[in-house]
Amino acid sequence: MEILESVKTCMNKAVDNLKALNLSAQDIKCIGITNQRETTVVWDKITGEPLYNAIVWLDLRTSSTVDKLISKTPQKDKDYLRPLCGLPITTYFSAVKLRWLLDNSEKVATAAAEGRCLFGTVDSWLLWNLTGGKEGGQHITDVTNASRTMLMNIQDLKWDNKLCQFFDINQSMLPEIRSSAETYGHLFDGPLKALPISGILGDQQAALVGQLCLKPGQAKNTYGTGCFLLMNTGLELVHSNNGLLTTVGYKLGPNKPVVYALEGAIAIAGACVRWLRDNLGIIKTSEEIETLASKVESTSGCYFVPAFSGLFCPYWQNDARGIICGLSQFTTKEHIARAALEAVCFQTRELLEAMNQDSGIPLKSIQVDGGMTANNLLMQLQADLMGINVVRPSMPETTALGAAMAAGHAIGVWNLDNDETKVTTDLYTSSITEKERDDRFCRWKQAVQRSMHWIPSDEQTGRPWTFWNTLAGGYFMFTNIALLMIAQHIKNS
Repeated sequence: MEILESVKTCMNKAVDNLKALNLSAQDIKCIGITNQRETTVVWDKITGEPLYNAIVWLDLRTSSTVDKLISKTPQKDKDYLRPLCGLPITTYFSAVKLRWLLDNSEKVATAAAEGRCLFGTVDSWLLWNLTGGKEGGQHITDVTNASRTMLMNIQDLKWDNKLCQFFDINQSMLPEIRSSAETYGHLFDGPLKALPISGILGDQQAALVGQLCLKPGQAKNTYGTGCFLLMNTGLELVHSNNGLLTTVGYKLGPNKPVVYALEGAIAIAGACVRWLRDNLGIIKTSEEIETLASKVESTSGCYFVPAFSGLFCPYWQNDARGIICGLSQFTTKEHIARAALEAVCFQTRELLEAMNQDSGIPLKSIQVDGGMTANNLLMQLQADLMGINVVRPSMPETTALGAAMAAGHAIGVWNLDNDETKVTTDLYTSSITEKERDDRFCRWKQAVQRSMHWIPSDEQTGRPWTFWNTLAGGYFMFTNIALLMIAQHIKNS
């Protein structure tokens, strides 16, 4: 309910702010939605009330569920379902969270048995409510969000009978799958009543579109709470041999072809900086980390592996935990701050190497976006430790931009099929030798090995991580509504 209210507040304030731009609500043509892709919501279609708190994508309560699911595969293989859905069986994805809810909440199980339970990721929850809720709201998701559930067949883009049977989930509670750019319904009330909602993209796919990575081989990396590297693979479905995810990139219209992507997902990026701020108190604001880390020229052998919720790509180790190693009596908070920034860069390099191997097309540069890209030191470290150019656009909030672009494309405000837009960018190039880069990366890999197998599986369950609960109020604001304030004369021009 907090997520829904924050979105309504965002919309109302955006309309109020139009006055300063000499625009009115009538100048807005459509709305796009972008969201956390795996965060799971279940609600009662009769009362409209949520049946349980949203289960955030990083929540580890589903570890025991994952163990049970893997144990029933023929060879106890976490990759058993990859050929169908492109994803490993892990705590990350929505079907596992839904299975946990059905097993652990009597209220959810009862509603499901009585046919009252609806499931959705945050986009579906918002769309259903914004288009009327229990008074006829549309229960819909798009292909990018559906591709993160483990329930959609990655080839035919439909809910898969075998997958649903494996998770023992009734398809009647699932939303209808649509493309990423079409009219799904109209706003039920509020200052923008009757306006079409015409674009839905999961957050990382929205950033892919917002960065104009619309050709095969183009890639972007988003630095937020986590870190997500996506490469457009075009019409080709590329199955990873190196721990990456096969996912839908976008489908810009009901009759348009689906475009696929390879993805590397890092659980902890910006969240590591917040941990230094909130848990250790070595900085007062997240922005201070650049100043602190800049006071030393290196980490002096200190390495930080922020595996607070296990390791995602390319390891998929739920039992890993965060470590800081290589400490000496001379290590200071400045060294730890710099090691935290380098951790983001080392993790991204691991994704880059896996992506180069899977795609067979080594990346020469990477486009970046997200809140952390305002950190110039981080961007330079990223170029140094990857050995390729890092390109930062002048507009860092490409997630909201991508959702707006998809929505506008659906109703003809612009045509992304023939887009030749040029974006103003900053360029960062490597300033260290290949030997230094590889030596530091080798030491990082040693640190990663030391972070693994810390927690027995029976100790991973039982409660949500309170750190994430603390962040939830502000973090859910990451759900973006992209309002298209397109005046008629702009459209005509």
